[in-house]
Amino acid sequence: MSEIIAASSLQSVPGLRHGFFTRDWGDCSLSELIEPVVYEQNLGAVAGALQVRADNLLCCNQIHGAQCVTVDAPWSMGDRPNVDAMVTNKRGVALGIITADCVPVLFVDAEAGVIGAAHAGWRGALGGVLENTLISMVGLGAQLGRVKAALGPCIWQDSYEVGPEFPAPFVDHGVDNERYFDRSDRTGYFKFDLPGYICGRLEAVGIGSVEGSPGDTYADETRFFSYRRSSQNGVSTIERLISAIVLA
Repeated sequence: MSEIIAASSLQSVPGLRHGFFTRDWGDCSLSELIEPVVYEQNLGAVAGALQVRADNLLCCNQIHGAQCVTVDAPWSMGDRPNVDAMVTNKRGVALGIITADCVPVLFVDAEAGVIGAAHAGWRGALGGVLENTLISMVGLGAQLGRVKAALGPCIWQDSYEVGPEFPAPFVDHGVDNERYFDRSDRTGYFKFDLPGYICGRLEAVGIGSVEGSPGDTYADETRFFSYRRSSQNGVSTIERLISAIVLA
């Protein structure tokens, strides 16, 4: 059976369906290089697992930015907005995030009936995509103290070597961010804790709970696609995972 990873904190919420879908579900990237029929089959299977219509599983054109859109109704594939996060209070509308090392983050305020989903790479996280998602949720009636957030599979610190210039913008944003960087074996290089950084930013704004990432996309080739691993292996077409959430 194809594996779906569930967050324990979200699994207990009545009337909520979600999942971090593994590579068992095939390539869910939005690239024009993927065969349309394959893409439709893969996304259709994911929609089926969430018990929604295929055209109610929404994805956006992720641009590693910080903008969030409020979803009032499904859009067509050609009308996908250029944003990296979505929120909604509409039942039956599934929010899908595409990743291959970046962090998918799913949110819910069960009492308000508001969900969110964000694509948080280092640029988006540093730029405020998490906070903008929460601001949009509050605009729909959510309260920060009630929001539960769960991170999906992503690249972990041991797998994420970065260059000498990388820590500066994070430390400029807050000196405490030094804690997310460890020295690498290569002189002048570092290992960056992206999921730790994201958890830290979410905890800093005072949401109800944050559940960490369940797996390292780079290290676990059996379960996950990885942009970095594929690139290092000379693979030109990068396959991607999907994570999604829906109010039933």
